[in-house]
Amino acid sequence: MALILAPGALAALHEHARRGYPHEVVGILAGRRDEGRVSRSVPLGNERADRPEDRYQVSGLTLLRAEEALAAEGLEVVGYYHSHPDHPARWSDYDRDHALPNMSYLITAVQGGTIVDTRSWRLREDRSAMDEESIQPTE
Repeated sequence: MALILAPGALAALHEHARRGYPHEVVGILAGRRDEGRVSRSVPLGNERADRPEDRYQVSGLTLLRAEEALAAEGLEVVGYYHSHPDHPARWSDYDRDHALPNMSYLITAVQGGTIVDTRSWRLREDRSAMDEESIQPTE
């Protein structure tokens, strides 16, 4: 499956990652889940106090409120994004352990405040790994 990203969604999440550097940022990929189409990225606050440079956390209440607001607009959660400051745009064991099935997980690598790579991943059925999915920007 491919993740189809509107240019504004990709630009907004890249800007979020640049501004948040050297900490990880996190957000929602919103759009049409059945089509794998992302029309908007929704930034969330990283609530992780002890290791914000290499971990993120969002409370259940914050997620619920964001998802309800998206549903009111007719949008669904297609997946989530986060940044990897000074690390590759590759999933970690931590990312895999916290992933949900049937969702896209977009990771943006930020080196010294500059976006260097963006990749998307999906959790395998057996939770053993995450497989890369292609990213198709739209115009």
